Amino acid sequence: MRPARRASRQPHRQPGRRECPPVPAQRSALRHRLSPHAPSEDAPGPGSSPQAPAARRTLRLTAVDREVLWLYLLTRTGIWITAYCTSWLFPADRATRDSGPLLAPFRQWDWTHYLDIARDGYFPGRAGPWVSGWDNREAFFPGFPLLLRAVHTVVPYWTASGLLISFTAGAVAVVALARIAELYLPGTNAGRRTVLFFLLSPCAIFLAVGYTEALFLAFALPAWIAAQRRNWPLTATLTALAATVRISGLFLAAAIALHFLLTARSRRHWRSFPWLVLPALPPALYTGFLWARTGDWTAWQHAQERGWYRTFHTPWEAWANTWHGAFGHTMTTGYAIMFQAELLAMVTGLFLLALLLRRRRWPEAVYIGLTLWALGTSYWYMSVPRATLLWWPLWIALAAAARRRPHTVTAYVCLVAPLTTVFAITFLSGRWAG
Repeated sequence: MRPARRASRQPHRQPGRRECPPVPAQRSALRHRLSPHAPSEDAPGPGSSPQAPAARRTLRLTAVDREVLWLYLLTRTGIWITAYCTSWLFPADRATRDSGPLLAPFRQWDWTHYLDIARDGYFPGRAGPWVSGWDNREAFFPGFPLLLRAVHTVVPYWTASGLLISFTAGAVAVVALARIAELYLPGTNAGRRTVLFFLLSPCAIFLAVGYTEALFLAFALPAWIAAQRRNWPLTATLTALAATVRISGLFLAAAIALHFLLTARSRRHWRSFPWLVLPALPPALYTGFLWARTGDWTAWQHAQERGWYRTFHTPWEAWANTWHGAFGHTMTTGYAIMFQAELLAMVTGLFLLALLLRRRRWPEAVYIGLTLWALGTSYWYMSVPRATLLWWPLWIALAAAARRRPHTVTAYVCLVAPLTTVFAITFLSGRWAG
């Protein structure tokens, strides 16, 4: 039986007397109570179903939700304007007098793989890795292509279908990100600031195109919220859906498993432990499917190696190879500057990992650490800047810094917004942008 609460935990405040700030020990205790890893007093216990009013409150949009959605819509409009101007200013043929189809700027790089999988399957006809010139499409998880095919049954244009998926998923992601930020930094404008930093990040263009980042976050971030509320069936289901989209879903599953171990307090809590196995099922099924078609249990990894040089190398070898590509004058300038961005993103990730370890944010540190290990042990770094979109602790850390130093927002917008525009134009004009 829960003990009765005290009527008040604060001393009586006399009229006209200013309340003193809490002493350091009190601030430390307050941070512990508000920690997302601490079990919530209002959260339902394992095995209990949330009440209908609580579910309605979760689905209801708050004032902060509406503000971040408005910000999301404005930034999407800015990207569409950038795409339109890019198609006119940077056409593939400088002598052309026609900018081409309206959605042509969004049909770049990995989108063609997702489209081919959704339209033709993984192994059309007799094609496969045994055929010369194979595109290694099995390196991409099936979640996004399957959804793309489903949406295409309603929306007749493939590119529009992919954009619609990312647009809808991105809206879910920003609302969930704002709510996570409010859990970490309650009583502030943390949700709005976190989403602002996120939507103006250098690789934000990938949230607006037919890529997997927005869809992954639409599953992963609500899964993290459900984990904070100890709703393990919902957490496992959403994490499993995230694992159908990207391999990062397994990294998220590891972080959530650690969060479970840190918060389980009784035998009743441990009854939900079997749910943590569910996220491993989609990758296992996909591995079995590839084995049935290719006879190779590691077909996914071999496709990564053939297509993207993701063979195992030590972290210092990967750093050296990336540095050589960035500053060794062996690459054209367009690729060289992207290798420089890879190095900067890796340094940012390592700094974030050190910060999480220092603050004893163990589950988030596991998630970031596994991501950095996967990206930092290839022949060279590839797609690390794009992976920063999935590092929600990074954007919350920036919001925390902005709370202490308000000029952080102004500095971020002035310094990062130009990079965001450069990355957008680079991708939309058909150049490599990570």
